[in-house]
Amino acid sequence: MRIPVRSGINRGMAKQLDYHTMREIFTRFRESEPEPKGELEHVNAYTLVVAVALSAQATDAGVNKATRKLFQIADTPQKMLDLGEEGVIEHIKTIGLYRNKAKNVIKLSKILVEEYNGTVPCSRAALESLPGVGRKTANVVLNMWWHYPAQAVDTHIFRVGNRTGICPGKDVVAVERAIEDNIPVDFQQHAHHWLILHGRYTCVARKPKCNACLIRDLCDFEDKTP
Repeated sequence: MRIPVRSGINRGMAKQLDYHTMREIFTRFRESEPEPKGELEHVNAYTLVVAVALSAQATDAGVNKATRKLFQIADTPQKMLDLGEEGVIEHIKTIGLYRNKAKNVIKLSKILVEEYNGTVPCSRAALESLPGVGRKTANVVLNMWWHYPAQAVDTHIFRVGNRTGICPGKDVVAVERAIEDNIPVDFQQHAHHWLILHGRYTCVARKPKCNACLIRDLCDFEDKTP
């Protein structure tokens, strides 16, 4: 996934914050939310892959609403194949791009059954080889299921990273590298969750809630709101 740098973001891109500031920022995040969790509902590695793949250009709440009943009847690749593409569509038709997503869910389920004995592989390359699974989805699964400190960069993290100086970069790969290179390792496991939640609820796109921000005094964003 490539997120283009808009001119406004580029002009306001902060410089990378120093080590001591980074440590203080993530200490505050951890004190506020010691064990941040992803908001997509799932029951195993397979349903997590499907849920994250479905979440592209959709909200987590919308995906959860669509998948609750789906995962009750199809929580394995074989059960999903038995349900069939039309059956998947009936459950996820409230989600954007649902036809193409249903097709990918069936394709990836077939691959998992035929090539991985129905189990989800735990390497980024193998995950990315599945239809509808990109680097972000692979990193979410590696992080949330296998507890590997992979950094899934979405639009929230891209915005927060460039505004604050926590992890500035011109594209998602550069931001991902900035997280890995600059955030102290003892915070790496939960780093992307803290950043996503911060971007979703505080450092929002149009009018960031700077007055409620717990890192306001450490952030290099030039246009803080009162």
